[in-house]
Parts: sequence; structure tokens; C-alpha cells
Amino acid sequence: MIVNLSQQHSLVSNWVSELRDVTVQNDRMRFRRNLERIGEVAAYEISKVLPFKEIEVETPLGTATSKVLSVQPVIATILRAGLPLHQGILNYFDKADNAFISAYRKHHKDGSFEISLDYISCPDLEGRELIICDPMLATGSSLVKTIQFLKEEGNPKDIHIVAAIACTVGIEYVKREAPSVTIWCGDIDDELTAKGYIVPGLGDAGDLAFGVKVQM
Repeated sequence: MIVNLSQQHSLVSNWVSELRDVTVQNDRMRFRRNLERIGEVAAYEISKVLPFKEIEVETPLGTATSKVLSVQPVIATILRAGLPLHQGILNYFDKADNAFISAYRKHHKDGSFEISLDYISCPDLEGRELIICDPMLATGSSLVKTIQFLKEEGNPKDIHIVAAIACTVGIEYVKREAPSVTIWCGDIDDELTAKGYIVPGLGDAGDLAFGVKVQM
């Protein structure tokens, strides 16, 4: 399933517009906060499809029946660009377990690149609800490798992917390699450059959030 949050005529489309806008992007705090907001909305929408159970709680005047999550999800982020999005999701799933993965594009002199995964910190994922956040779903290669990497820590019950901007090419690749995942995104673009960047996209989310890095 693919969910484009901007099509719901919500504030997400406003925040995506600011993320894309070159006149706004120089404000790193605002850029990070907009990613965080998208993560919060995505978490709220994901919560609607997670399993709940009923419990009784004592109030000052009696007993109330409430619905609470049956099991806390695991929130996984791809460093470093995914951190603001991760924080937004964690703001709502504040009791969740967390996982962190180092995945980046290792560039070659001929302009090509490969996805390098060097590090993972993760709880047991067996039978868990897994939410993976990465602001840009471009080619989908890093997400597919991340899913494969994470599955070494257990087989999740369900996998949700949260992205600020997704490209149709990347969506199709992820769905082909991991057909059961659900993708929640702030917006969807159709074009991908030869170097694997989304057009119109928004540029490099990690650089815009945290500063320009040296190409590896």
C-alpha cells in the first residue's frame, strides 16, 4: 500500500512545500522541524492500523475503559538524514524501541555509486511492527538493503516506510523486492536523474538538515 499524505489536503503539503523551497531551505532549524512534523503526522496515521487492546484505568471518580497499543513498534532510521523524521515518529510512539543504520552512497570517480551499510544497532525484531524512516526514497536501493539488513535481527510482523519525498521508480523497486511493505510519504515525484536524485525533489536532505558533507 502507498499513502501520499499530501493528497489528504492536510498541513503535510504545506510542510513539503517549505522543504522544497530554496528560499526557505537555508533555515536548517525550520527544515528539520518540517521533517519532524511529517514524521508526527505519519506516526498518527500508522497508529490507526496497529493492533490495540482494551485496558481499565482508575480515574479519581471511577473506572474507564481505554484502548492502548498491544505492542510498541520499533522505529528504525537511516543515518544521518533520517534523524529529524525519526524524532517526529518518536514524539508520538514515545515508548517505542529504536534501531539505527548507517547507509550511504559510496561514490566512484565515474559518477556511479553503491549503497554501503556499515553499522546497525537494533533490538530483536521477531514479530514486531517495524517503522523505517528515510526522508528521500529515490532509487529504493538503500531501503531494500536496509530491510534485508534488519531482517537479520528477526522477521518483523509488518514493515512501514516513512519518507518525506518518494519517487515512483524507488517505490516500484521497493514494492518489487519487499511487496508486503506499506509506504507513507509526504509527496511523490515521478522523475529520477542519472545520478539517482529525485526531481523536483528538494536536494540533499542530510546536507540541508545538518550541513554539507564531504563525498565518500
